[in-house]
Amino acid sequence: MRNDQILRRPIVLTEKASMLREQNQVIFEVAREANKIQIKNAVQALFNVKVLDVNTLVMRGKDRRMGRGYAKLQNWKKAIITLKEGDSIDFFGDNASA
Repeated sequence: MRNDQILRRPIVLTEKASMLREQNQVIFEVAREANKIQIKNAVQALFNVKVLDVNTLVMRGKDRRMGRGYAKLQNWKKAIITLKEGDSIDFFGDNASA
């Protein structure tokens, strides 16, 4: 599995994610088949940072209304990455002052 297949998307616009950014942690949605070692190697290779710890959890898919019936969204995996002090990942590009 390639690095860009392991990391699906960053989760940055939630209250929990913004609180964890202060503790030098970031959250990603990752492939369900990926293990902690693969996730760590993918983050280090793609963002050039030092990863200290990886915590993973499987988020249960929610039930949603589809017309008159219900459908269940798929389960997905979330990874909380702890970065080395001084390292950070900038998703928004703070230097965009145009």
